Amino acid sequence: MRAYLFILIISALVAYLLTPMVKRVAERGQIFSPLRERDVHSVPTPRLGGVAMFGAVIVGLIFASQTPFLQRIFSDMGPIIGIAGAATVLCVLGIIDDIWDLHWITKLAGQALAAGFMAINGVALLSIPFGGVIIGSPRMSIIITILVVLVTINAVNFVDGLDGLAAGVVAIGGSAFFIYSYGLARDASPESYANLASLITAILVGACVGFLPHNFNPARIFMGDSGSMLIGLLLAASTIRVTGQVDPALLGEERVFATFLPIILPVAVMFLPLLDLGLAVVRRLLAGQSPFSADAKHLHHRMLSLGHSHARAVLILYTWTALIAFGSVMLLLMPWIYVVCIVGGLFAITLLFTFYPLRVRQKAREEIS
Repeated sequence: MRAYLFILIISALVAYLLTPMVKRVAERGQIFSPLRERDVHSVPTPRLGGVAMFGAVIVGLIFASQTPFLQRIFSDMGPIIGIAGAATVLCVLGIIDDIWDLHWITKLAGQALAAGFMAINGVALLSIPFGGVIIGSPRMSIIITILVVLVTINAVNFVDGLDGLAAGVVAIGGSAFFIYSYGLARDASPESYANLASLITAILVGACVGFLPHNFNPARIFMGDSGSMLIGLLLAASTIRVTGQVDPALLGEERVFATFLPIILPVAVMFLPLLDLGLAVVRRLLAGQSPFSADAKHLHHRMLSLGHSHARAVLILYTWTALIAFGSVMLLLMPWIYVVCIVGGLFAITLLFTFYPLRVRQKAREEIS
């Protein structure tokens, strides 16, 4: 655990220190987020924050390669090269998009290229941990992996609409997934439990935590597509590395839900972005629009329309993410009936806070009338 914590802190420090430098470069290059009708920010804000996060990822991998406990992960460089190479492709693609605003088809093609490169180098779904389904065809494995990565990347990109929202949601979800992957690896191999999924997740959480002080409301810099695509890729890589390549039955028969957690937890970690993505696609298709067209009806927009302030909306969405992600991890730690009671109570409280502004409005109308 100490080795992962060390790498997390290194990644956080690098992201925190690099972000102001990237901000100055963006300002000098006039690389600002445009003020559009659907956006919630009112002043031009520099982007390219993802470059600092990418730097944190690379430095984190370098330090990890020199850490004794983690060195065994680097005995097989294929997956490392796959993740680092895909991250580089997406960071470059994101920089180009942040400067010139690429067409969505071009971005999608670049994302598929990066995901394919990662899959070819060993970070691919080999099995589906539900009924022991094995993906026998290498080609099918690559195709399914690319689809999973594309959904994850664009889900994170969709939720990146308020200051600090994407970085915070991914940091919270990544922390929950780290607990799961770390515990799974330790139970499976107590003698040598260093694993790539936990390492990538620790680096991801560190990069998000280090960037967040510069990005929380009021944001001084945005991560841009160079950041949202990067963290989406890393989150997908860590979940794929666990979901399709580790037998959860090794956790013990007394944990009834352990067999289903490789499916439940990635969805729980990504619940908020996936929900936003799903609603947006359905909404736009029903309106006869492209699913990649933009609008101002995302979950964060709806939170603001309820009457929440910018910062409070973000904090409530953080709470929903933590509730669902850590609630799923709790299934590993205690009987399911306790989890249902605890999560159910917290769910009711969070629901109350989410819709409390409606009650305030109703009370104000009653006083006026």
